[in-house]
Amino acid sequence: MLRVFLSLILLTFSFTAWSASVTGVRLSSSDEGSRLVIDLTKSATYKTFTLDKPHRLVIDLRNTIWTKATTLPEFSGQLIKNIRHAQRDETLRLVLDLTTKIKYETHKLASDQTHSYRLVIDLNDPNQVKPKVQQTEAKPTPVPASQTKPKIEPKPEKPKPVIAIKEKPKPKRDIVIAIDAGHGGKDHGATGRNGTKEKDVVLAIAKRLANLVNKEQGMRAYLVRSNDTFISLRQRTDRAHKQKADIFISIHADSFRNKQAKGASVYVLSQRGASSEAAQLLADKENAADLVGGISLEDKDDTLAYVLLDLSRDASQVASNEVANTVLSGLKRIGHVHKKQVEYASFVVLKSLDIPSVLVETAFISNADEERKLKSASHQNKLARAMMSGIRHYFQRNPLPGTKMPQQHIVSSGDTLSTIALRYQVTLGQLKKKNELTSTTLKIGDVLLIP
Repeated sequence: MLRVFLSLILLTFSFTAWSASVTGVRLSSSDEGSRLVIDLTKSATYKTFTLDKPHRLVIDLRNTIWTKATTLPEFSGQLIKNIRHAQRDETLRLVLDLTTKIKYETHKLASDQTHSYRLVIDLNDPNQVKPKVQQTEAKPTPVPASQTKPKIEPKPEKPKPVIAIKEKPKPKRDIVIAIDAGHGGKDHGATGRNGTKEKDVVLAIAKRLANLVNKEQGMRAYLVRSNDTFISLRQRTDRAHKQKADIFISIHADSFRNKQAKGASVYVLSQRGASSEAAQLLADKENAADLVGGISLEDKDDTLAYVLLDLSRDASQVASNEVANTVLSGLKRIGHVHKKQVEYASFVVLKSLDIPSVLVETAFISNADEERKLKSASHQNKLARAMMSGIRHYFQRNPLPGTKMPQQHIVSSGDTLSTIALRYQVTLGQLKKKNELTSTTLKIGDVLLIP
């Protein structure tokens, strides 16, 4: 009886802990400023504050979560250039990257028959507000009646027609996939029993993956190194930043003292150290190529450093985990994997706070059988296709606004055509026409194009 009572308490707590969800974010702009509307399932308490260098507006929503169905609007205004979000325990934090210092007002709106609960933020540029000029009435000077003449009022001019100039939509961009072939140049990496060098096979796999990425609609590959060149670990992430990469994937071929060890592994950055002895040994070996580690925050004030680390690391870590799991699922379909779950280790090459980053150990080059496979063009293609499958699946689940990649929906348990249409705010007819459907029957795993 006590267990049942405790279960009921925990169940009640789980429902009350997250009292509100964000279901939509809308942005409108005018000459006077910008208005951001956050749609909520319930009323939520919140606090706001601004930060400088660069200018930002931070919104903390208590007991609120961000739903996956929520998409960010196009940033066509002149005040907001980006919106970021991250979950911090029971608080959802939104950060508005601003183009200038702003004045803002906030207010909540209750739900009605057509709208849910809303938090409204009005922003304006104080430099654009014209100051009011106080005018004083001048006392008229008396004029003798003999000098007064009737004034002839000029004919009023016809108002010129106002021509509305529509703002051109911003051109959509490609999703950029940064592909990093490990080692290179003087750094050979691991060497197989038959003399195969890690730097050579991972470069071949990286080039095959780049070809697949470039064939994908709305994607563009960037090879961190395209030849046998040594690049430090920090330079690798710097190059990805300059290309404004959306994902960073580093490709390696594992080596271990146990020659029977085999299979692929996928790693993301560990905040508290490696998840196993093998992962720790591997991290130490990779990091020996470059002594530079971490990110310097010495030139940042305490508040800025806290916000940057907290938001960027949390958001990047969540995204990295999801990318890693989709890539690992692709690798599982082509053969044995060394670890059935994503591993965690302190790789320097993964320490980018704002780019989802994963490291793939394609196989154990210290295993003679896997060394032979790594040299095979057929197996290299299989590895590249498996990684491409994971990358594609991630962006199908997490479409980026403003990119050329077609928006898609992967059918999961409980989905119906009408609920999918409602989620993406399109009609049932538009959805059927776009996908050339003659019925409403769906199968789990089907991929639907969204109009």
